Amino acid sequence: MAASDNIHSHPGTPSTPDIPDGVLTSDGTIGNGTAAPGKRQRLLRGLQRVSSSPSLARGRSASSSVLISHSGNISCVSLGWSSSSSGQSSTSSYFSQASAAGSSTTYASIPTSPIAESPGVDGFDSALAIRPVTCVPHASTTASLPAKAKKESKAFSLWVGLPPELKSHALSFLRPKELVRVSRVSKEFHKICFDGQLWTSLDASEFYREIPAESLAKIIESAGPFVKDLNLRGCVQVEHYKRAEVVAMACRNLINLTLEGCRNIQRSTLHSVLKANNRLVRLNLTALPAVNNATCKIISHCCPELEMLNVSWCKNMDARGVKFVVEGCRKLKDLRAGEIKGFNNEDVAKVIFRTNNLQRLVLPGCDDLDDITLRIMIQGPNPEIDWLTDRPIVPPRKLRHLDLNRCYRLTNAGVKTLGYLVPDLEGLQLSGITGLSDAALEPILASTPRLTHLELEDLNLTNSLLSKHLAKAPCAPSLEHLSVSSCGHIGDPGLLPVIRNCTRLKSIYMDNTLASDLVLAEAAAMVRERSAQAPRRQHNALPTVGLNLVCYDCQHIGWAGVREVLSRNTEAPHPRKEDRKGKGKATDAPPTLPIEIISLRCYHGWQMTVDEHTKRVLKGDIASARRLERKWADFMQATEEASVAGVGARRRRRRAREAQQAHDQEGAVGWAVATVGGRRRARTTSCAVM
Repeated sequence: MAASDNIHSHPGTPSTPDIPDGVLTSDGTIGNGTAAPGKRQRLLRGLQRVSSSPSLARGRSASSSVLISHSGNISCVSLGWSSSSSGQSSTSSYFSQASAAGSSTTYASIPTSPIAESPGVDGFDSALAIRPVTCVPHASTTASLPAKAKKESKAFSLWVGLPPELKSHALSFLRPKELVRVSRVSKEFHKICFDGQLWTSLDASEFYREIPAESLAKIIESAGPFVKDLNLRGCVQVEHYKRAEVVAMACRNLINLTLEGCRNIQRSTLHSVLKANNRLVRLNLTALPAVNNATCKIISHCCPELEMLNVSWCKNMDARGVKFVVEGCRKLKDLRAGEIKGFNNEDVAKVIFRTNNLQRLVLPGCDDLDDITLRIMIQGPNPEIDWLTDRPIVPPRKLRHLDLNRCYRLTNAGVKTLGYLVPDLEGLQLSGITGLSDAALEPILASTPRLTHLELEDLNLTNSLLSKHLAKAPCAPSLEHLSVSSCGHIGDPGLLPVIRNCTRLKSIYMDNTLASDLVLAEAAAMVRERSAQAPRRQHNALPTVGLNLVCYDCQHIGWAGVREVLSRNTEAPHPRKEDRKGKGKATDAPPTLPIEIISLRCYHGWQMTVDEHTKRVLKGDIASARRLERKWADFMQATEEASVAGVGARRRRRRAREAQQAHDQEGAVGWAVATVGGRRRARTTSCAVM
């Protein structure tokens, strides 16, 4: 019987095609029947090496219509022509999979595959040819990340490798609001952001309207032992539903505490906070109804390190509470008790005199403060008098700032006692005391060489005080702030000498006085001369505001004086004397921008033009500022000419309209401009009051 007949003797056995000559079979023979010892083993070892190559180990996508068994160790076979192990070419190739011992092999029918036409024989492999597989390096198959992703990945790797101390230090530069937002990134960030070391200073006044009460209470509760500076100004949400007790229970190491505006805080809670924090140095309880004299007594016993106390506008206490604090807190230097009743008590004044440790005493609006009480505070109850100078022999006071605004009971007899007893005084505020005159201030100006801030609003002063005393006082070279607003008798004779001699002035308030354009011109010249003597700066650095000048409601100041200030604001300073003599550096170019300018507050109808001019100068746009100044001056001059009646009035009015249009087109915002039907029309703004 032929070989083909023997193959089909079993009905369930699939037929196998004729094996061509020279092809190695699974039993180790060649297609022509000759044996080839050792060839089969070498072939199987080669196929095993191919199946274990790196490119195949990563996996190869197979057709969904082919059922692949994972029991074999042959990964793939070539479907094309290939050389056999004996060096001969096979006439056909097949895709087959070897089965394990004792298991049958199942084949799927593929239309274009020879398997569908020539199925294999059970236990007998089809003719196989090795498929050449090229091993692709791993780097060539990896997709490269974008540059931005690489940077972020590198930065994240750097962050992961940092120690916890450096992570906390990096996040310490964020504000509390930013820390809360960053805490949502991950659990690690949440743990670091709410570390107590980052919350040693908690200022909730910046976001008190946005943060919920529960979140704020949770922050204070978690960071309470670490908080040293706590500012809850305006945080009304912590005052209800026992959230204020969280502060009392958690915060035990406070140094600075501000509860200003927490008007509904309970008195028991406030007392608990004060008793739990005996290291307090600064305490601000402004306008708290919970504060009374008992609160001040607790402060005196529990806060021996206190240096600053603010109890202004606390209506449920009086000067006796201030007495408890001054007696108990020996380190107290700053006392602010505005609008507190009972300062006509001589016992309170005696305590303040005996301590002599206060450097700042702020008592604005204390109506009960009179001449006798003030004299006891400064000179004591019964001082010894020097017969030569007629002055009390007492230690000088350490006061550096004294605020007695609106203490209406004071007169010259009481204020005069400050003379020669406050040599370190730097700030003096006496505004609103209408009973004062020149006699009260003369000894003070003569004995305060460090005075820098002087407020004398609404006083009955004369030009003689400014020209003969203030302009020649020891404090004239150091004076920086002067306010003589609403002093109706002060004008050019008093202000001009002060501006000439007080060359360090940074702000002058002279509204509602008799000052004229000469004062504005003198102020502009003073600032220009001061700029010329200023230290060298970077070439063409942007100008800064050197003097704030307030002169509205001055009937003698016109647009000519305002223009003088605007014109001087655009001029560069003159070169210094050593530069003109050739002693300066030859490489230094002369400045083209001003160093200091004047910020002017004047008549409301001119103010918007002045503000626009100042904004351009501060940006360094000198050409535009000069053009605005010139067109505004043309407009003001044309407006004055148009108001004159007589021959040519119509022509003058037309010229005024043209000047107004040119001024509006320059970009000045001082005039309302409307566009109707493509035609640009301008009209001056008017004040409903004036």
